[in-house]
Amino acid sequence: MFALALALAASVSWGVADFLGGAKSRAISLLTVVAVSQLAGLALTAVIVTGAQSFPDWRTALYAAIAGTAGVVAVAAFYRGMAIGTMSVIAPVSATGVAIPLGVALARGERPGQIALIGIGLALIGVVLASAEKEPDGKRSISAGVPLALAAAIGFGIFFLALAKASEGNQALAASFALRLTTTPLALAMLFAFRRPLRVSRPNLYWLIAVGVLDSGANVLFALATSKGLLSLVSVAGSLYPVTTVLLAQTLLHERVARHQKLGVVAALTGVVLISAR
Repeated sequence: MFALALALAASVSWGVADFLGGAKSRAISLLTVVAVSQLAGLALTAVIVTGAQSFPDWRTALYAAIAGTAGVVAVAAFYRGMAIGTMSVIAPVSATGVAIPLGVALARGERPGQIALIGIGLALIGVVLASAEKEPDGKRSISAGVPLALAAAIGFGIFFLALAKASEGNQALAASFALRLTTTPLALAMLFAFRRPLRVSRPNLYWLIAVGVLDSGANVLFALATSKGLLSLVSVAGSLYPVTTVLLAQTLLHERVARHQKLGVVAALTGVVLISAR
């Protein structure tokens, strides 16, 4: 029960961070948003591991590096998708990446039950419905940002797998720190490679720090959850971060989506739950 509570807290924290990061990416350079938030997350995790005296070994660092590389690409695609598209659509589509751990389990000889298979079908149907929107001439097109959301889904799927591996052996805190040791240099390298400014106004800086703290805090909570409970159980709670993002987008930004897109959002989220609950 404690592990599920940690995973639920992680999902809420991720959801708020995603909403803020996506919203700020509409006004600030995407790479600036990612770089500043990663720096804030690195500072937070450095304080945590120093206080706990829990530092990564080579195995933890290796898996954390894999998670971090996949994660920073996923976050960049995700934030960009939400900047140009509808958050209420982009968030649930990105969450379908939970199917990747299922694929790995299949390769290892595990066989999902009927519930998981139904979940896969619902998630795919949800992606199609949520992605389609009507143009003024009545024709349908792919909703803006959905291809980026699908790219983010792949990255997030790899991220969850690698972070769980890195957290084995009571290495959850160390894994979260090693994760940021990977993502922060990558984000800064991308920032300077594309010559984007690192400077932001003070009000925006506070928001970006909040994004980094919430995101890294969620990583720590999820890593702890995987070390204290079964991944198949805690992933069901951790994968529900789009619920928070969607609720915030519809409440604060007053986003409007078509009826079929709402059905797609519900189907995608339901599919995520069923897949994770295998």
